[in-house]
Amino acid sequence: MRRPSLPLQGPRVESQRKHKINDEIGAPELRVVDSTGAPLGILPRREALRIAAERELDLVEIAPQANPPVCKIIDYGKFVYEQQKREKQQKKTQTQTTLKEVRFKAGTDTHDFDFKTRHAHQFLVEGHKVKATVMFKGREILHKELGEVLLQRFIDALADVSKIDQPMKMEGRFLGVLLAPESKKTAKKKSDMPAGDATQAPSTEPAATAAEQSSVKE
Repeated sequence: MRRPSLPLQGPRVESQRKHKINDEIGAPELRVVDSTGAPLGILPRREALRIAAERELDLVEIAPQANPPVCKIIDYGKFVYEQQKREKQQKKTQTQTTLKEVRFKAGTDTHDFDFKTRHAHQFLVEGHKVKATVMFKGREILHKELGEVLLQRFIDALADVSKIDQPMKMEGRFLGVLLAPESKKTAKKKSDMPAGDATQAPSTEPAATAAEQSSVKE
């Protein structure tokens, strides 16, 4: 006697089901695999349903776009549970990426440069993008090369954890560059960071824009 399909927490969940199962499957022929993924071949729909019933499992359409559709003989209730469990785990481990901004002046001294670069290092290790900008005041705009030299120092100092996402460019009186975390490098432990890392420095100002952009300002 065929085992009835497991109830999926009431009609609301039933209506949101992503797969056709058992008698809902309408294709006359199906490519069938068992619960281990082993192929059973192309079978008539009635034969596939018979095999599922004998095993007290469900016939689940997992690839309706295929020709013929691909179906799997599995415990659908368990299948849904495992799928939901994986999705929750993926959401839990996802890192929310935000844009951080580090601002310099054309005449930024070494101490201030090092302090802000350590903050940028921490941002990148955490998986965030970092935009570094140099602001020119008055006649400083005539010496853009000073800003280029400073930003190149910044890029070189963070080369172990980043890559250039957008190269240097002028935006009004600002020269900026955008760095993105290098995925293979951000996996380093915080203990690998240079001495005096940003975790020991005072926290930066709170987010200033709707895009969650935060800045380390002068």
